[in-house]
Amino acid sequence: MIPRQHTVETPYMVGPVHCYSSVRDGELILFDTGPPTDTGRAFLQRTLDLTQLRHVLVTHCHIDHYGQSAWLVANTDAELYLPYRDVLKIRHHQERMQLMYELLTGLGFGSQYLNQLRRVFDRGVLFPPFPERYRVAETELPTRLGITALPCPGHSQSDLVYHGDDWAITGDTMLRGIFQSPLLDIDTETGVRFNNYRAYCSSIVNLAGLRDKRILPGHRMFIDRVDDTLCFYLSKLLQRVHQVRPHLGRSTVAEVIDRVFVDMKDPFHVFLKASEILFMKDLLEDPQPLREALEQTGLFARVEEAYHQVAVR
Repeated sequence: MIPRQHTVETPYMVGPVHCYSSVRDGELILFDTGPPTDTGRAFLQRTLDLTQLRHVLVTHCHIDHYGQSAWLVANTDAELYLPYRDVLKIRHHQERMQLMYELLTGLGFGSQYLNQLRRVFDRGVLFPPFPERYRVAETELPTRLGITALPCPGHSQSDLVYHGDDWAITGDTMLRGIFQSPLLDIDTETGVRFNNYRAYCSSIVNLAGLRDKRILPGHRMFIDRVDDTLCFYLSKLLQRVHQVRPHLGRSTVAEVIDRVFVDMKDPFHVFLKASEILFMKDLLEDPQPLREALEQTGLFARVEEAYHQVAVR
């Protein structure tokens, strides 16, 4: 049975977010939780019988998708399942954030900007209270539920797609008509910068494997076709690489943003743009993994011209 979609309003620029519910093996399951707001909490209480909730599966720990996790753990009998890499983020939060600031310093950002960004992170808007108990989705999800947790990093290093026989809940990995930059992050296993570019190349192959399933996205109402969505992302990405490439050279990421995006002042928006530029630089240094992923999935011909514009030195 296809999980039921629930649309929750958020106060964020992403707009409404979708959660999904399903009964599997007689147990009520919630996929993603919505934001940690009074409105979001009331929606869950009104829409679901929380006394019957047994499992909460999170696609990735961004605030609009897992914001009610701590509250659900404290107020229901449900088990919470988080992506493995988000579990590492929670356990090593302070260390990860310090490494993030050091990384940004190496990209040319000064103390004034870092202090501004630190205030954004410390407001709790991005990091709601961490839950007191949780399980690792990739290894501890009960097999009797018939649900597979498929790692598809790119948007974040922890993105999971949950899928059954004929459906897939994709979080933020596949959204119609929205190009997303993979977020700059510290690899929670190695302590160095997470290579979103190489991760996304692998994810293209995993996402293409969902072609025969009904896609249930985290935002917007539907996905027409997996191939069309992937090619939309790839075309936008390659177009932006082509536009920004002349400005890269030996400049730091901070210098590129100051020179090319002069009106960008919001510290979090700058962080998003820095993430995108690093992704582009990784692609330009080694475009072959992208080509191999596209050829493996049969998508290369659809973006070949745009690929050659950026891949040829």
